[in-house]
Formats: sequence, structure tokens, C-alpha cells
Amino acid sequence: MIEAEGILKSFGGLQVLKGIDLAVRAGEVAALVGSSGAGKTTLLQILGTLNRPDAGRLRIGGTELASMGERKLAEFRNRRIGFVFQFHHLLPEFTALENVCMPGLIAGTPRRQVEARARELLGLLSLADRVGHKPNQLSGGEQQRVAVARALLNSPDVVLADEPSGNLDSANKKELHDLFFRLRDQFGQTFLIVTHDEGLARLADRTILIRDGRIVADGAA
Repeated sequence: MIEAEGILKSFGGLQVLKGIDLAVRAGEVAALVGSSGAGKTTLLQILGTLNRPDAGRLRIGGTELASMGERKLAEFRNRRIGFVFQFHHLLPEFTALENVCMPGLIAGTPRRQVEARARELLGLLSLADRVGHKPNQLSGGEQQRVAVARALLNSPDVVLADEPSGNLDSANKKELHDLFFRLRDQFGQTFLIVTHDEGLARLADRTILIRDGRIVADGAA
């Protein structure tokens, strides 16, 4: 599902990624681990098309992305990739339902269809009674589940998560970890999760270790 070959990335004179080769299979939950500064977030941004590599090839679902223009790339990202971040990035003035609807409305899907899908996902994530609540009326765990629902709204092929449980207490952390695997089993999405959480890494189908801009270990968790 994700195929990256020879990915290089520098910022100024600092080379952050030094030739990344990575393949993540469809329906796999993979954990990307490594110390701070190893290049995890930079790699995730490139895989999510939020940043372009200096060199290398990237394919998602068989689509070659390197030569794609910014507008087409934005459309591809909206429809085919979901994002979950440590800090939920929910819009504070909008309700949970409105936040979840955003990717579908941006994609031009009819509002009625988008709202039905958003309500379905919020119900699946045990948030049916919170659809009209704004982020400041939700707990941290509830906000993160809203963010997960938003990531799934357009039924993306790939969900990329950057330290998704880093801002949660232990109970909400376990709930979120279990949720990723339940969603994979139910919807077949591919998950690549950047994490410092050893518990989540151990649960993953694979753990990929990045050190100093190179993948140094890749195998079953």
C-alpha cells in the first residue's frame, strides 16, 4: 500500500533522511519508532504528501506521487490519506459532527451523505451523544476519537498517526490503541503510527526502527 524508495530529505545543511526504503502492506498496522530527532515525523510528513522529498520515489495504492502537481496532490491526500495527530487539531468553533464532516465537504461530497457518514463513525466510536459538543466540552480521549472519525470520513486507504496517544492518560491511551486495531479489522485500512509508546509498538504487526535518518530494523513486533 505504501512504497517508498531512496527517500532523501535535508533542511539547510542538515540531512534528516538518508535513503529510506519502506513498504507497508495493505491492512497492516505498523509502528515507526526511534528517538527524538531520528526523522520519524519528517518521514511521516513525506509519506502523507505534506512535504516533498529531495529525492526518491513514493507510491500509495499503486499511484506514483512524485510528479503530481500541488492541486492533484491535495485532492489525493484528502481522499486517500487520513491523519491523526497528538494534538487533535479540531476547530474550536465547530461541533464534533462539523469537525468530522470537514474532509468530506472539502472533497465536494453532498452534505447529507457526509453528515450520515460522520454520524455513523461517531456512533461507532461511542460518541453518538456528543455530536453537538464543541471540543472544549469533550475530554481528551473524546477529542482524539473525534479526530480519528475525521481521519476515516473519506474512507482513506492509509491512516498516518503521529504520537496519537502522547497526550492521553493511560485509560484513554489503551482505548485508542485498541480502537486502531478494531478499525483495521472492520474497515481494512492501513495504519502507520509514529510512537514512543512501547505498548502500542508491541501490539503492531510490525515495528520499524529509524535511527539517524535510516531504517535500521524492520520486523514483526
